[in-house]
Amino acid sequence: MRFVWAVVAFVLAAVLIGAGIAQRTVFMGPSNQQERVSIEEPAPFVLMDGDVLRTNPGSQKLVVSGEGEIFASYGRTADMQAWLADSDYNHVSVGDDGEFVVEHVSAPAEEEPTEPGDEAGATPAPEETPATDAETEERAGRDPVGSDLWLDSFSEENLLTADNMQLPEGTSVLIAYDGTKDAPDDIVVSWPLDNSTPLAGPLMVAGGIVLVIGLVLYILAIRHQRRGRGPRRKGPGPLPMTEPIEVAALPAGERAALHAADAKPTSDPGVEDAEVVEDEPTPRTEPEGKSSLRAAGATRRRRMLVLPALGLTALLAAGCSADSWPQLGDASATPSPSPTVIAPENQKPPAVTEAQAKRILKSLADTVAEADSTLDADLAATRLVGPALEERVADYAIRAKVTNDAPPVAIPTDDVRVVLPEATDRWPRTVLMLSQSADDDTVPPVLLTMTQDDPWSNYKVTNLAQMAADAQFPEVAASWLGTSMVPADSAFLTLPPDQVATAFSDVVDNVEKSQYYGQFDDLSLAVAQSIRDGRQTVVQGLVDANAAETSKTAFKAAPTTAEPVSMTTLDSGAIVAVSVLDVETITPVNSDVVIRFGNNEQAKALTGVTESSTGVETTYLSQLFFAVPSQGSSEPIKLLASTQDLLSVKVIK
Repeated sequence: MRFVWAVVAFVLAAVLIGAGIAQRTVFMGPSNQQERVSIEEPAPFVLMDGDVLRTNPGSQKLVVSGEGEIFASYGRTADMQAWLADSDYNHVSVGDDGEFVVEHVSAPAEEEPTEPGDEAGATPAPEETPATDAETEERAGRDPVGSDLWLDSFSEENLLTADNMQLPEGTSVLIAYDGTKDAPDDIVVSWPLDNSTPLAGPLMVAGGIVLVIGLVLYILAIRHQRRGRGPRRKGPGPLPMTEPIEVAALPAGERAALHAADAKPTSDPGVEDAEVVEDEPTPRTEPEGKSSLRAAGATRRRRMLVLPALGLTALLAAGCSADSWPQLGDASATPSPSPTVIAPENQKPPAVTEAQAKRILKSLADTVAEADSTLDADLAATRLVGPALEERVADYAIRAKVTNDAPPVAIPTDDVRVVLPEATDRWPRTVLMLSQSADDDTVPPVLLTMTQDDPWSNYKVTNLAQMAADAQFPEVAASWLGTSMVPADSAFLTLPPDQVATAFSDVVDNVEKSQYYGQFDDLSLAVAQSIRDGRQTVVQGLVDANAAETSKTAFKAAPTTAEPVSMTTLDSGAIVAVSVLDVETITPVNSDVVIRFGNNEQAKALTGVTESSTGVETTYLSQLFFAVPSQGSSEPIKLLASTQDLLSVKVIK
């Protein structure tokens, strides 16, 4: 019966193991679901809505095939549509029936301006000059690579694969080559399918266990059978001796004598008579060592039968992935409470995300650093504008001739402490950032503002200054929420943004006599005093050169023509970035006097001369960031960051 149960166990183990293997092979479903985008009319760009990628649950995978460098990016749908406003493209969306819909969008026709000659009875206007090849090529397409508008981008040669995409609502994907040739049309979107087999692992393990049980039953059956073959019973005892009839009829004495004569051996007469006793069967014995070896061999054979079964079970269990086992844990983690943030009604999205802003800053800083090292003003102009660019252009002109002149303020990107984007869906857009060096504590943090003029432009730094060590940065909104711009003439601040530069200039020129003197904090007044100290140094230099009586000086601080950049803070105040010019003029008292530059190598580099008989005008540029409190506050206007550089030296004509 034990053999029967062993066979049943073997059959059951084979069924269980086979069922587990079958679930991971022949019965296993596909791992993903694919949908192909069918594009009939080619265009330089393909704009794919995020809803297309979210048609099915799970992480999205985008596969694009083509010939050449394939580019893909994702960003806000509204931003991408604005970027494609003047281009042909194919728009992929999801129809009402859940199918992919591809719509070809043509670029709007350029409106021809109405000339006076186009009116009835007027002389026709002359024909326009044919566009050059460069202009035609520029209009033919726009390269999407390197745009600051994308949240992220990636490119590959011939085959682009983007795995584990999780596009949120309101985002889309842009696919193209270089914007001049038709975009690739072999586009496949796939989603993972749940092809887990949670019973495969338990079935195979159960089959291995049943297999081991069958082997044990088989061994026990063999052992029982062998024990059933023990020593056989002895046969019946010796039968009584029979005699012939003739001998039996003899007298007893003669029969005895006759038997005695027959009992004597006839072959060996020298052997004495002996009693004949019938041998009985005796059990066979073996040496003790030999019997122990045989027992050990039997045990080893049983182990050799069990080990393959255990090895098979372990191999099957090790070959099963997590999808082959039931997930007994909690499928979804319990969310932890987070602070509640209430966004204002009709709040616009922030101009950039924090990750996007850091990427832009890194690209911007690398470009500016390259321009600083090569003294390339044109390269700097691709990432700087306004006062920040003017300061760089002057520095490059000086360092081209004065090699030991100090370089301008660098832009650190190691540690970005503050990202404050404007919350808007229009252009221009502004972002304020505060960054510092993670390796050198002696380098002051840098506060800057950067602006994007339109969807096709990259961000450019407008204001740049080093933050003071004693400055306290105000509380601002989170980067994911963004903030709003303050109008230049806002009356909700203690001082409108367009008057901050004028007020500070008045404090520099008039000190305590200025009506704004009491509105600025001590740090602001200290910076104003340092500007006056610089003026006094110039006057003292003329005295030391015995030129005080033959020349006269004049100083004037005034705001630049650049518009102030102001962004709201959480206390209803604003961070205001302005720039101020400090102009000093030295003129001779009569025509016989000549003003020599002496050791002023910077003036020589900027003017190209060593002296002037008409006078010299030197201009310094100060870039300043102030924290302006709200109207009704008793707090003063606090200086956050400042920097001053030589802007120009001109010979008065």
